[in-house]
Amino acid sequence: MSFLIGENMTCGYGGADILHSCSVGVDPGEIAVVVGPNGAGKSTAMKAMFGMLHLGEGRVMLDGTDISQLKPQERVLHGMGFVPQNNNVFTSMTVEENLEMGAFIRRDDISGTMAQVFDLFPVLKDKRRQPAGELSGGQRQQVAVGRALMTQPRILMLDEPTAGVSPIVMDELFDRIIQVAQTGIAILMVEQNAKQALNIADKGFVLVQGRNAYTDTGAALLADPEVRRAFLGG
Repeated sequence: MSFLIGENMTCGYGGADILHSCSVGVDPGEIAVVVGPNGAGKSTAMKAMFGMLHLGEGRVMLDGTDISQLKPQERVLHGMGFVPQNNNVFTSMTVEENLEMGAFIRRDDISGTMAQVFDLFPVLKDKRRQPAGELSGGQRQQVAVGRALMTQPRILMLDEPTAGVSPIVMDELFDRIIQVAQTGIAILMVEQNAKQALNIADKGFVLVQGRNAYTDTGAALLADPEVRRAFLGG
């Protein structure tokens, strides 16, 4: 069993199920990516694992403990960090204030963690006094990821982290995500850029209409001719 796993998850919105017995998991130091066509249930799976949706069936396990009934803020206390796709920074606050907000659950000295975030994203150190709303889309994503890291999470969940950014910024974000995983943090990521995401993934889950279509290593999925033809443009 994975360190974090959503097992046989069935849930949706307004009584209509989007996920159907879907399972997704990740281990410490691993990058697991969830890919698939639009409407496949990728973001729904992330929200279900973070407690933003009630499961009709299935469960979410963290380090052997069933956390299915915990609220999102309680899951943060258990080591889960979540970066949503949209509205993920406080635009009127400075970069530094955004990072400080990320450490709301902590009562210890956060300066060391902030220094680590600035090492990971040097541009944020340069712009620490600047309102986050004045940053580029890629820089805002760095702020959002940095803020989640301020909680010192064991799992970092990213919903479409490269949405709307240039290919160069996407490559840079992926490089930083690899660095985060190398520290032992588990990374669970939903991505539209399937080929690039699978290229850095230890594990991949391809969803189709809310169900697991393929599950394998990132390299194996990239090499699978059926996956390539159906989801990766050949």
